Amino acid sequence: MTEGLSRRRVGTPRDTTDETDTLQSLSSTPGTPVFNRTHSAEEIKTDKQPLLTLMEETLLLGLKDQEGYLSFWNDSLSYVLRGCMLMELAFRRRIRITKDAFTGMTNISERPIEVISTRPTGEVLLDEALRVIKGSETRRTVASWMDLLSGETWNIAKAGYQLKQVRERLAKGLVDKGILRTEKRNFLFFDMATHPVQDPRAKDEVITRVFDTLNLPRTAATPTRGASRIGSSPGSMTDFTRYTIGQGIGGQTGKLKLAPITNPRFYKGEEHNRFALLRRVSLIAAACAGSVLENPMIHMDMETRDRAVTRAEDLMDVYGHWPFKRDSPLFTTEIDSGEPGDLMVEELIASVIYVLRKMDKLI
Repeated sequence: MTEGLSRRRVGTPRDTTDETDTLQSLSSTPGTPVFNRTHSAEEIKTDKQPLLTLMEETLLLGLKDQEGYLSFWNDSLSYVLRGCMLMELAFRRRIRITKDAFTGMTNISERPIEVISTRPTGEVLLDEALRVIKGSETRRTVASWMDLLSGETWNIAKAGYQLKQVRERLAKGLVDKGILRTEKRNFLFFDMATHPVQDPRAKDEVITRVFDTLNLPRTAATPTRGASRIGSSPGSMTDFTRYTIGQGIGGQTGKLKLAPITNPRFYKGEEHNRFALLRRVSLIAAACAGSVLENPMIHMDMETRDRAVTRAEDLMDVYGHWPFKRDSPLFTTEIDSGEPGDLMVEELIASVIYVLRKMDKLI
């Protein structure tokens, strides 16, 4: 498992020519924060990312633990995963929303994306998406890139922008990390490769972070994974089907708080990541839009699930708007540093969450 993690994180050598050209072009734009070689320490600090990407976290939430496949009826997850790629590239400071003279009057969803660094991320899918965006002669908005990367276009000339087999490639990446395993499963007339959960700790930690953000007690996450992992008898399963959670302190309107996971394996030092809370909000937005948010809450009563989904939608409303809705009780200053270098990350995250909120109109 350790070797798998190491292999996935070893990046290719820097393309210093492309990065130098990009930085020089940025320096000529008024008001643009420049990331040159004298500030490389800042970039290294923000590149200390979790072992799991947003795409992998969202996929894990939708994956059936023992069966090893996603719901056949989920037609929105693929589109959401492309949005996760853009958010992940923003967290790694590879792309941003374009600055121009009309920034104050132009809605953030209508402003195009630009590449600010071509340095490889060490994640194959992210690097592929970065090359596609960099290679385009036309600058496009977040919604346009999500359409093109997912193949949501009738223009044959733009079919080359599509990233193919994203779900399968993400699953194989999780196999390399020792989290999933590969099995063959027969579905009547054909065989299909499935990827059951091998190491449940990864999904446990993802669900814990989801529950923290939704103001649900961590103890409620235990039945979700415990029944299938321990191999409980059919009789004991009924203990988990009526798990009722009260409104609790804060309820739907409680402010976000970052509570580190106890003895984490995949999120060590999460509290030191400056975008830790914003990452959790991004995961909630992706899970909600991708129709996988309720999967870890299946053992709870309907009222509790409705409150959790309502909180998720409220979070998307607060952080899917630029600037963030500071007057909302859900807003916390811990998520918004106000520093120029961080604002460009927050802008793009807000733009993607805005698109995820409008998915019913896009798909």
